Amino acid sequence: QVQLVESGGGLVQPGGSLRLSCLGSGSTFRIGAMGWYRQAPGKQRELVARISTSGTTEYTDSVKGRFTISRDNARNTVYLQMNGLKPEDTAVYYCNVRDYYYSLIDYWGQGTQVTVSS
Repeated sequence: QVQLVESGGGLVQPGGSLRLSCLGSGSTFRIGAMGWYRQAPGKQRELVARISTSGTTEYTDSVKGRFTISRDNARNTVYLQMNGLKPEDTAVYYCNVRDYYYSLIDYWGQGTQVTVSS
């Protein structure tokens, strides 16, 4: 099992920045691809960004050019740098890790609230 703890959420004005962090613990040898999802009220959870073990990244179209995902394998941590935040980015952000050995197994954090409002 991999346990994930997110931090860095909060309230920010439009155009502002936040940096989310997610620390993995437990069976960290099982950490494969890492990513961030978000869920806004009344909407389905959606993939925001993902980074493979080799560093290949992918982003949903709405955040390209504004968000940057990175990982520190030595610290079992994934980051999401969010710049140019918009009200529509308001959501609960969840950290996700795919099991390195069994790709059908996902681990999830508890979520951190990001609110973009003036």
